[in-house]
This record gives sequence, structure tokens and C-alpha cells, in this order.
Amino acid sequence: MDRARQIRQRLQQVRERIARWEAAYGRRAGSVRLLAVSKTFPPADVLAAAATGQVAFGESYVQEAVAKMAGIELALEWHFIGPLQSNKTRLVATHFGWVQSIDRFRIARRLNDQRPPDAPPLAVCLQVNVSGEPQKAGVPPAELPALAEAVAGLPRLRLRGLMAIPARQPDFDAQRRAFARLRDLFEALKARGHALDTLSMGMTADLEAAIAEGATLVRVGTGIFGARPPRRG
Repeated sequence: MDRARQIRQRLQQVRERIARWEAAYGRRAGSVRLLAVSKTFPPADVLAAAATGQVAFGESYVQEAVAKMAGIELALEWHFIGPLQSNKTRLVATHFGWVQSIDRFRIARRLNDQRPPDAPPLAVCLQVNVSGEPQKAGVPPAELPALAEAVAGLPRLRLRGLMAIPARQPDFDAQRRAFARLRDLFEALKARGHALDTLSMGMTADLEAAIAEGATLVRVGTGIFGARPPRRG
């Protein structure tokens, strides 16, 4: 089977998984968006997915992503989902429509200041460390309300929601509990007056539990593109 056909089949399988779990948990059909995580994969793979109607793609490596975008003429929705260093913010502010991994106000302010004035506000999610893992990025839950208030005040950003990558859990119920913590934080911010619409949680191995707990966007890479190739350089 050729590579493009394989990607198309896998995409269809992921979409069917999402639809089944929307129905199982009383979610409106189409209420869970799919972000195809295309980091480390070539432009041809993105084009194969886009040919099926996939619009939103996630990247984690700035220079690789910008080079990939340059080779794709389609109007796609690019999400930056990886750790972001200060020296890379200008490229991200210029080339991406979304950033899902903000956990420090300093980074948010740089993105705001470097967002081109003729571009729409950059859509952002705050990444939360719901599992308390010291090695993992994300704002601690106790610090989330203050960060949300600060980011919401930046005029060139639009705070859309929350993102998390919980620690791997051994079973479905444990996965649900981790995602429920992020959902509770999401609802608490909405109760404070933040107009949030995006709860980004769940990946290939645990998207069902995420949908059960209210995810509005799931991030799937290997389930669409297969095993990730090693990065060069």
C-alpha cells in the first residue's frame, strides 16, 4: 500500500473512533476536532492528510515546521504544541495560528509583542501540568488563574482554552480522572468570566477517555502517520 493511501485509511479510522465516543458519551457529532500531529513528518504526508479534508496540523519543532509550511501552499491551520524557547517566539508568532503550550507569561508577552499587526490575534491555550510531574512542562494548577488573567489581557493574543499531557495511566478510569482534573480547571476559568472554547487533551492511546471527559480537540500523530521517524540534526 502506498504511503498516501495508508494515511487516508488511518485518518478515517481515527475519525470513526472519535465519532463512536462522541455518541457513547452523548457528545454532539462533530464536537471533537482532530489535530493531526505532523511533527517530524514530511510535507507529502501533510498533503495526503489534507486531501481528505484535514485542516489542523500540530508541530513542535519551529525551524522544521516553518520549512514545511514553505513547501505547502494550502491554507492550513497550524498549531504549535511543543515547548517554546524565547529565541523562537518571533517565528512562531509570525507563522502559526495557534500556540497550545504557553505556561509562562514571559513567553506569552513575547508572542503578543511579535505578532504581526496585520494578522489576527494568535489563538492560545495554556498548558497545565495536571499530574505534577517535575520534568514536564505546564503551569501548576494553583498558578493557572493568575496566568490566565495576565494572558487574557494581551491584545494580540486570544485565550481559547487549556491543554495538558497527563502522565500515562494504566487503565481507562485512571485516564479519565487525569482528564477530569483539566476539565474542572477549564470550567473554573469559565466561571471567572473567561470565554474559553478549547479543551485540548487526549492523544492516540487515550483519546477515548479524553472525549468522555469533555475534550473539544484531540491530538493524534502515530494513529495517523505511524511511527515517528528520527529527527535529523
